[in-house]
Amino acid sequence: MNELLRAFLALLQRDLLLAFRHRGELVNPLLFFMIVVTLFPLGVSPEEALLRKIAPGVIWIAALLAALFSLENMFRSDFDDGALEQIALSPHPLAVLVLAKVLAHWLVSGLPMLLMAPLLALFLALPTPAVYALEITLLVGTPLLSLIGAIGVALTVGLRRGGVLLTLLVLPLYIPVLIFATNAVAAAAAGMPVEGQLYFLGALLVLALTLAPLATAAALRISLS
Repeated sequence: MNELLRAFLALLQRDLLLAFRHRGELVNPLLFFMIVVTLFPLGVSPEEALLRKIAPGVIWIAALLAALFSLENMFRSDFDDGALEQIALSPHPLAVLVLAKVLAHWLVSGLPMLLMAPLLALFLALPTPAVYALEITLLVGTPLLSLIGAIGVALTVGLRRGGVLLTLLVLPLYIPVLIFATNAVAAAAAGMPVEGQLYFLGALLVLALTLAPLATAAALRISLS
């Protein structure tokens, strides 16, 4: 168990170091997230009532697209240099090592969006209760995006141009997260309870944490075979 934990932490640290060495790839999803959200008031209307109404959908769609934009980097470099085969041949369970890579991906893509979201929410005139709800939905929902996306990346990592196929595979699975997260933020903005939506997102996260690493590990073995 101690060896498995050391392997998990070593792989997590390695992926974080590689991400910070390629700062351009690290910053691109966050810049994309910021640009998409800030362009909406310019392209639609600066009226506060309208911005407050569309803000939950705008922020969550931008977060979803930014997460999708950064997915392909999760396994691509390891596949190209052969490190992914070494990880698959490790004596440790591949699903646990996959979870380390998913966590690293969330830390460099999902966590910055989580920290940036309150500022963008205020920019779109969201009330304070809705900002709190937005943060909770992002905290629960962005790991879900990484876990679900890892399955699609693992299936397409061996393809030369798998970006379009990855989008087609992953985007339909993102729709429930998008619906319940935006509904929770909109309900909070209207002063309505949001526990039901948050419980559903939490249940999806538990389910994804349980099954997504196993499915990703199986897909990686198929891609490497």
